[in-house]
Amino acid sequence: MVIPDYQRIMLPLLEYISDQKEHAMRDLSNALAEKFQLSEEERKELLPSGQQSLFYNRVGWARTYLKKAGLLESTRRGYVKITKRGLETLDQNPQAINIKHLTQFPEFLEFQRGKKSPRPDPDPDDTEDKSGSTPEETLESAYEDIRKTLAQEIIDNIMICSPYFFEKLVIDLLLKMGYGGSRLDAGKAMGRSGDEGIDGVIKEDRLGLDVIYIQAKKWTAVVGRPELQKFVGALYGQKAKKGVFITTSSFSKEAMEFVTKIENKVILIDGEQLAEMMIDHDVGVSIVNTYQIKKIDYDFFLDD
Repeated sequence: MVIPDYQRIMLPLLEYISDQKEHAMRDLSNALAEKFQLSEEERKELLPSGQQSLFYNRVGWARTYLKKAGLLESTRRGYVKITKRGLETLDQNPQAINIKHLTQFPEFLEFQRGKKSPRPDPDPDDTEDKSGSTPEETLESAYEDIRKTLAQEIIDNIMICSPYFFEKLVIDLLLKMGYGGSRLDAGKAMGRSGDEGIDGVIKEDRLGLDVIYIQAKKWTAVVGRPELQKFVGALYGQKAKKGVFITTSSFSKEAMEFVTKIENKVILIDGEQLAEMMIDHDVGVSIVNTYQIKKIDYDFFLDD
């Protein structure tokens, strides 16, 4: 089943707490997951940031909007209870409760007029997204779009650079990832192997306890199994156990299956992964802006 958006969650949430008892948000989320017949995999699905369950986030936003409309109240940290207005709303047997429905309440309209930038659960205060996405989802979706566009720009720029520059780029990336020892050692190693099918050798750690053999292909064509076989053959010739094959394009299905059946440990990095790694390790990119998302620290407000 598709995970419901936060507006679809509003009515079932209010119905569940209609017994006028105090309910823990965690128990409430589990009960709603059962009602919507979500699988274990769907319950564990995370926001793009990986910081929170997607469904729990949506339940949190449903709770927030109902609270702003005065249909429920927070009794203590992490607990909610239906209000008199909430009960009166259910008595009207609404087919759905959504943002449009909530605009009948003055408090909710006031909240909308005074809304500010998105803030994350547990008690966000922001406007709705017309698509049904929560502000976190909208923000993280925009972030993912920016990353995808940036990744494509990175590959486009790599393709117009020289093979020498590409080798240098690979060195810079591997060094940022903790491989290769010094820049000088890594620079000497790349492009000096002299063995067909291998473009360079780099230390696995700063002590050089093991080495990794590298093949770097600045291609637009799909890398097939024959190229991988040539690389693996070169590894055997060097009695090497580990290799990394990097390309700006992609690998065929046969090529990816091939490396799973050989004794050598060969890692395949395609253009998309290469660009993502460069972004993650700040290679060829620079930070333009940083936005901090903050949430309330309830422990600060404990009145002992």
